[in-house]
Amino acid sequence: MDITKAIAELKTHPDFTKNVGMILVHNGVVRATSRADGAQVTAVDVKPDHDKIAALCREFEQRPGIWRAMAEAKSGCLKPGDDLLFIIVAGDFRENVKATLSELLDRIKAEAVSKKESCLR
Repeated sequence: MDITKAIAELKTHPDFTKNVGMILVHNGVVRATSRADGAQVTAVDVKPDHDKIAALCREFEQRPGIWRAMAEAKSGCLKPGDDLLFIIVAGDFRENVKATLSELLDRIKAEAVSKKESCLR
């Protein structure tokens, strides 16, 4: 996902200005250290469930004040510094958009993306 292009496309929609006062973006990247024990990570094998991610975005777009929710997860063998997960949430007010981005991120990570680290010990 090209974040700049995706936001520019959203802004071309005729209903954008009536519905959007905030856009939040998440750009998750592969860390060089493991969350579990701090060991060095050389690669991460990522397997997203694209259908589940799309379903979650549709679910979260039904929330009050949310106009669009979009997400893209990369798949395959990724190295530290590689982009891993993009999320864009556009909506009316920060209270709605912030909460939605946070919850959508947590749900995608818990329900729709599996990762296996290759770590140096």
